[in-house]
Amino acid sequence: MRVWLENRVIRYTRGMNLRRKIFVMYGLILLVPSLILGGITMGVVVRSFHENYVATVDESIKQTAINVDYSKKSYDLLAIRTATDSELIARLGREYADMTQIIDTVDYLDRNFMLTSKYLPGIIDFRIYHTNDTLVEDGRLLWRPQHRLLSGLDEWDWYEKTMASSTLLFWSTAPEHPGRIVLTSKILNSAGEPLGMVYILLDYNVVFGNLLKHPFAEDGSLYIVDDEKRILATTEQDKIGRRVLASGWPEGDDGIEGRRSGEIDKEDPAAAAVYDLTGTKQLVTLEPLTSGWYVVALTQMKYMDGRSITLLALIAGTAILLLVLSMFLITTIINNVVRRIRRLGHRMYDLSRGEFDVTIRNKVQDELGDLELMFNSMSERLGGLVEDIRTSSLLEREQAFKAMQAQINPHFIYNSLSLLRWRALDAQDEEQVRIIDALSTFYRQTLNNQVAVIPIREELEHVKAYLEVQQLRYPERVRLEWDIEEQVLSLYTLKTLLQPIVENCYAHGAITRRGDGAIRIAVWRNGDSVAMSVVDNGQGIAPEVLAALEAGTYLGSGNGFGTANIRERLALYFGEEAALKLDSEAGDWTRATIRFPACTEPPIIRRRG
Repeated sequence: MRVWLENRVIRYTRGMNLRRKIFVMYGLILLVPSLILGGITMGVVVRSFHENYVATVDESIKQTAINVDYSKKSYDLLAIRTATDSELIARLGREYADMTQIIDTVDYLDRNFMLTSKYLPGIIDFRIYHTNDTLVEDGRLLWRPQHRLLSGLDEWDWYEKTMASSTLLFWSTAPEHPGRIVLTSKILNSAGEPLGMVYILLDYNVVFGNLLKHPFAEDGSLYIVDDEKRILATTEQDKIGRRVLASGWPEGDDGIEGRRSGEIDKEDPAAAAVYDLTGTKQLVTLEPLTSGWYVVALTQMKYMDGRSITLLALIAGTAILLLVLSMFLITTIINNVVRRIRRLGHRMYDLSRGEFDVTIRNKVQDELGDLELMFNSMSERLGGLVEDIRTSSLLEREQAFKAMQAQINPHFIYNSLSLLRWRALDAQDEEQVRIIDALSTFYRQTLNNQVAVIPIREELEHVKAYLEVQQLRYPERVRLEWDIEEQVLSLYTLKTLLQPIVENCYAHGAITRRGDGAIRIAVWRNGDSVAMSVVDNGQGIAPEVLAALEAGTYLGSGNGFGTANIRERLALYFGEEAALKLDSEAGDWTRATIRFPACTEPPIIRRRG
């Protein structure tokens, strides 16, 4: 199946160039599936957002309903406990014959119900109304209804109307005081006859107002509706007191006694007191309370629709941006690949014409980059082979000449120095004898190419021979100081390790130009390592030159100070266990310190990884 499919694909794309093949693959594999999946994803995301939003609203409404129910029950309990107090009922129903009994009743009420009025927050006024003609009105807790204003109503009319209702516990709003709520509870004797009423005036904001602030990010409204579908509290306080007309009440009622949503006469003045929610395009949610009240939520659908449109625009914009970006990237990659393949073809054509110095600049590490590197390597090797063939005859003649030069034996130099020494002895020239002896010692080490590792004792003799010649050249200009530990003389070091550093004191430190020039050479053992130090008071090294020497980037004739050669030889035999450290103060002094492992046996060259 796989082979058949591959053959079909190759057959249909055989006539296409590489660019078109990649574009077709991109469209079939990425572009079309991305558009299909993107559309499905947008629908799923919008639907999920809608469901999550509705669920969030429902949860918020339920939480508000729980808080409202708890607050209502707290105040209901206070009113009911007061109205059903047996002692209060007995005292309100008693006939009083003298003032002593009246005073005792007033004291009892003050003692038991004055603190009761402080139990819950938001209580502005707490009263106990009665119609007992033998009991006084003290103006504190005890009151008798009269023709005076109470919360914007005639107190006597309000009292009779409330007592005539069939509800024992009643919540109402104060028309003249929108920020107040009235809670009343009838006081009945055991025979069910009315004795009075508990009147509690509440602060609207403390009881319900704080529960209804800023619902749904201030993009909706909440209403607390009593069992008669009348609005007691809401985020829109101008609608307090209206009856709510809405469909979907749990018991099937439309919210107005004796009417249905289709029977409301808009011309009827009574309809002005109705808040009709049946035709709204907003989301209406009804949440019943255990006490028979409801929390009605009105959520702006335009918020949800706006968020859906914004979300769709965001998803669509992101998808378009990603598609455009992917098309740009695939086009860039295709152009880069095609351009590099064509360039490689042109260079191969040049190579076939015998131009072996052609190369391809490579900055990309991919398969084509590897191919370009291999082409450069092939071109370079082919050019090298051709050049080798071209110069082979010249190399043969040069090797012959070098072979003839190599026949000059170093012993010729030793024999010549020996002859000069005998002539100096014969002439009794002791200074010449010293010079020749120093040169013989110096060249014996320098010209011995068979040995690379020697004892420290021999390296010091080599340095002393060099210094002997310099002292004869510059008599009494440089003072030499030696600090050599005897125990290190038998240990091994590299040949010509110390002498180039001493030579730098003369060549670069200009030690002979000072009237009080000094060189101090010290060799000591420090634990498992050996340290060699050469200190001079010459002209020192400039900071930038010192930094370049330490970094190994200094360029000078013959490497200038020879430090790179010393470091390379130390690394070759001792690895990271050896080091050369240069310290200097320009115009004042220079110190070179070499550290390497203490070796009782000649070290050998280490293999590099």
